[in-house]
Amino acid sequence: MTTTTAAAGTRRHTGTFPAEPSQVRQARAALAGWLDGCPAANDAILIASEFAANSVLHSASRDGGAFTLCAEFGPDRLRIEVSDAGGPWRDGPRDDSRPHGLDLITAIAGPGNWGIDGDARGRTAWATLGR
Repeated sequence: MTTTTAAAGTRRHTGTFPAEPSQVRQARAALAGWLDGCPAANDAILIASEFAANSVLHSASRDGGAFTLCAEFGPDRLRIEVSDAGGPWRDGPRDDSRPHGLDLITAIAGPGNWGIDGDARGRTAWATLGR
């Protein structure tokens, strides 16, 4: 895990975790420590948990790889990123009788404040809270 200082008053933390289901909990715990005292910590932890779970369950990282969690925060903005090894993207039919994790991300961060970038070789899911 690394901590760096970006712009004045902004901190960036990065941790890499094996892509195993038990490591989602470890990533949440690390993020909780990094964001101690941050007003948006609970929302950020929920978002990171969903992104990490998707990496572990659905990306090519699940085959012995890893995912990386990054948090960058300052006085009025918090950005969460989870990067993995990518893989095929299956955006198929959904059972609309139950909510999906990415729907929760939209509800928390708001439309346009999160996304998934990359391709089959690597993806980064990101969300921004605050201004």
